[in-house]
Amino acid sequence: QLHNFKMSHFEVPIKLKSNDATEYLIKHRIQDLFNNLTAQLIYKRPDNPKAFLIETLEKLEKARTLNVNYPCLFDETNIRSVFGMLDPTGVGYISLKQYYEAMVTLGAIDFDANPYGADVDQVNLEIFIREAKRGLINSSATFYEL
Repeated sequence: QLHNFKMSHFEVPIKLKSNDATEYLIKHRIQDLFNNLTAQLIYKRPDNPKAFLIETLEKLEKARTLNVNYPCLFDETNIRSVFGMLDPTGVGYISLKQYYEAMVTLGAIDFDANPYGADVDQVNLEIFIREAKRGLINSSATFYEL
């Protein structure tokens, strides 16, 4: 007599499972991992994408173990180039707004929202590089801390 069975019997468990799945994905940073891998594939365009993904995941696992050399899309040269584009006249600093927007554009996370120089609206290259590297490491470390 399935026709008398109400869907409400399934709604709570399904909802709980959905919440559990969402919590799992967030806890283990699965979406961040896929975003990072996809960005690296698009940027580097390897001839053998599957081998590249395996190598990148192995590097990530090694980086987690040793806490160094996270696979990252941007290196210091790229970071310097971004700063240079934001400071075309070469005054040596950018505004806090430019700094923040650049960090977001680079995909940096957990960077200092008020770095040294923010009080006078002047973030220099040294601070920009330090925070970009830190934020990119945080975004590249796409794994659950044990």
